[in-house]
Amino acid sequence: MPSFTQSTATSSQDYRGNKRKWVPEEDVTLVACMVDLHNVGTFNADTEVKTDYLNELEIMLEKFLPRAMLKVRHNLESRIKTWKNDWAIVYDILKGKDNSGFGWDEHRQMVVTEDAVWNSYISSHKEADQFRHNSFPYYDQLTSIYAKDRATRKNT
Repeated sequence: MPSFTQSTATSSQDYRGNKRKWVPEEDVTLVACMVDLHNVGTFNADTEVKTDYLNELEIMLEKFLPRAMLKVRHNLESRIKTWKNDWAIVYDILKGKDNSGFGWDEHRQMVVTEDAVWNSYISSHKEADQFRHNSFPYYDQLTSIYAKDRATRKNT
């Protein structure tokens, strides 16, 4: 289980339309819970028992962030889907075929390369542009969860 103390702070209930604004504490806790479930091996984020996995995450988050009121249907599914898509983009940049020149800056938690390499890559991978100047702080944790299936194309 994550080594977090129970949150006494009120979580962000700031919604923009139907989108929830996640606060860093919620993101960190969600990723830690996902990694814990993955490491225990009882649940897999991509199996046919996705509902059980998400329900277990909801229970864990309620324990660590009781005021966040994070729910499977409206919050967790969307956040996890977004992260998985973003992770796949970064993973493909770093591990993709014929993508030499890219590196990972551990300190800044972002993809790095020369401008010419970025320009060339983005011309055919427009979705990658968001990571040119932005960090992706959960890359390592999500890699521990998703990389094995990505490498084998299992469950895709």
